[in-house]
Parts: sequence; structure tokens; C-alpha cells
Amino acid sequence: MDATMSGTGAGPKGALVAPIGSAKAVGRTADAIFVGLLWGCGIFVLILLGLIIAMLFEGGLPAFHAFGLDFLWTATWNPVTENFGALVMIYGTLFSAVIAVVIALPLSFGIAFFLSEIAPPGLRRPIGVAIQLLAAVPSIIYGMWGFFIISPLMAAYVQPPLIELLGPIPVLGALFQGPALGGGMLTAGLIMAVMILPFITAMFVETLESVPPMLKESAYGIGATTYEVYKNVSIPYGRTAMVGAIMLGLGRALGETMAVTFVIGNATRLSASLFAPGATIASTIANEFPEAAQGSLKLDSLLALGFILFVISFIVLALSRFLVRSNLKS
Repeated sequence: MDATMSGTGAGPKGALVAPIGSAKAVGRTADAIFVGLLWGCGIFVLILLGLIIAMLFEGGLPAFHAFGLDFLWTATWNPVTENFGALVMIYGTLFSAVIAVVIALPLSFGIAFFLSEIAPPGLRRPIGVAIQLLAAVPSIIYGMWGFFIISPLMAAYVQPPLIELLGPIPVLGALFQGPALGGGMLTAGLIMAVMILPFITAMFVETLESVPPMLKESAYGIGATTYEVYKNVSIPYGRTAMVGAIMLGLGRALGETMAVTFVIGNATRLSASLFAPGATIASTIANEFPEAAQGSLKLDSLLALGFILFVISFIVLALSRFLVRSNLKS
């Protein structure tokens, strides 16, 4: 009787132990598979990035062999004589992107301050949604809007008075000289400023809303105004994230293609004027890549331009990480 009872008792106990042990084994196996998949995803990104870099470098290597480092600071781009240089496009890429950030930055600060501190709750959400919708507009739509609406307005109402008032000023006047064509660097920068505005503003708003209320209430308690709280409490608290947002907007502007192609003028010549037509790396590739024959020096030069744009973007990313770390240490 005792043996029977012990036998029947051992059966259920063994039946319970076996599933628990097998469940743990299955869990360990699934966990190992999951970790392996995560490693695979991370390695895939590195491999993909490496392949892109290798493709651009290998494709542009004949251009670097043909022109050497002079390719970087030669301003000539002549497909007829097969004499190519990247200086005009590098200058246009950096100049237009800086203009975009300079225009977008104060607007983003103002909108973020209004949404986080001033706007009533009933108005805050519609404006926030409208800003987010700007990010969903395709770049080609911005380009068409800039070509058909902004460029004529710039040629009729903005550029002529600026040329007349600021053009004669020594040194500074070089930025405001030339014919009022409507397009050019300033127009391209303005269009890109509208495009990067949602990205910078959204991060600014999230940063300002993350400021602990106790810090702001303490500042108000000692008599600080709303502007003083914004300047001395909110911005210093979130400056690290704000620097990251600015660099994100700059990186977005550096690689913009279609919107810039519509309004920048696509002229491969250097000019200090904000109203002069120019070209960027992305717009030049978009315009001339379909006409570049396979194996031609022009195609090699376009691939070299793509590699240079990648290097510029990498430098901007490295600079942003350096600035963020500097802000964290301080």
C-alpha cells in the first residue's frame, strides 16, 4: 500500500518537474536565438554602411586618380572637356545648409517657446499637428512650391530692396549683389529651413516639456519673468538635446536633393552673393547622373561627389557627438 502510494505520488511529481525543466530549456534556447538575431541586426547595419562606403569610394577612385586632391578645390565642372572639380558643389552644400539652419533656428525656438509656455491647451495641439504635417510633405512638393510661389515673390519683393539697401555696403554688400533672379542660395536655404523646421521644433518642444516644473516654479518664486525662466532655466537644462536637434537639422539639410534642385539655379560657378545661382552635391548628382555613361569619367566624378557628401555628413555627426559630450561634461 505504501509502495503504491509512493509510486502514485512520484508520478505526478515527475510529471510536474519534467515540463518545468523543458520550459526552461526552451526559454534558454529562445533567448539565445533572440540575442543572436539582435547581434545580426547590429552587424547588418555595419555591413550595409561599409558596403555603401566601399561602393562610393571604389566608384569615385578613378576621379581621384585622374585629378588628385585638386578635385576637392577645383571650381571647374566641364563635361565637354572632362575637367571636373567639386569645390562649387561642396561650397553650395555647406552654404545653403548653414543658411537653412540660421533661418530655422530662431523660428524653432520661438514656436517651441510658444507651444510649451504661452499657447493655451486648445491651441497647442492644432499647431503641433500642423508642424508635424510639414514633415510629411514630400520634398518635391516643397521644390514646386519654391519654384512657382517663393521664387517669384523673392524676385519681386525681397531681393530688389535688399540689393538696393545692402548691396553698396563694403564687404557685407558682396552677399547682396547681382540680379534679382528669384532663385539662388537664399531661396534654397529658405525652402530647406521650412523642411527642417518640424524636426528641430519637435525636439525643442519635447526638451522644454521635460524640464522639471520645480525648477521653473523656483525661478518664478524669486521673481523671474517668463523670458528669464526660458533663457536661464529651460534652455540650459535642455541644451544637450537642443544641440543634437540642431545638428540633426543640419544633417537633413546637407542631403536634400529635389527641393534644392528646383530653386538653387544649378549653376556650377562660385559666388558670394546670396542671390546667385549655385549647386549642391545632391542637386548635381540628381541632374547629371542620368546623362553619365557607364565607365565614363563623369560618372566616376559623380560617385566621388557622393563619397564626399558621405564624409561631410560623417563629420557633422562626429561634431554633433562632440558638442553633446561637451555639454554633458559642462
